[in-house]
Amino acid sequence: MRRIVVIGTSGSGKTMLASRIARLRNLAHIELDALHWGPGWTPRHDFVQSVESALGAQAWVVDGNYGKLRPMIWEAADAIVWLDYSMTVTFVRVFRRTFGRWWRRDILWQNNRERLWGQFCTRHSLFLWVIRTWRTHRRDYPKLLKAAAISGKQIVRLRSPRQTETWLGLLGSS
Repeated sequence: MRRIVVIGTSGSGKTMLASRIARLRNLAHIELDALHWGPGWTPRHDFVQSVESALGAQAWVVDGNYGKLRPMIWEAADAIVWLDYSMTVTFVRVFRRTFGRWWRRDILWQNNRERLWGQFCTRHSLFLWVIRTWRTHRRDYPKLLKAAAISGKQIVRLRSPRQTETWLGLLGSS
């Protein structure tokens, strides 16, 4: 596995897992959110071009679920790892992450910060997004991943953090 995509619902741990895989395998880590978000949480106009450029590397780990880029990224990948955790695990993780980032005043991509008001009280709420996309991923990913497997991609479906840790241990020893 030299070109790996990590997918899953927001907050499931895609970026953390991709970062760990990249370190274990000495691969470049491509974080799609870092390429997507501009100042003031505005999408960057050069997002697609930035991703195309990053995918030009010989080996990498990409984390993210940007549907418009799926064909390009998945075509270039040789493995797809799906963090298919329960809604409870995912929701608790996104809550802890969001609250922690807000509390610590973490600076994210392009000087952006988490805002609790926006996460709880607007139609752009990350929590509402998680609820909607978790169900959608559970419905759509099995079909998409079956097609990817038929085209020769290695598929890894991890259903719990414990299973993920076991898989990482095996990956690190190979």
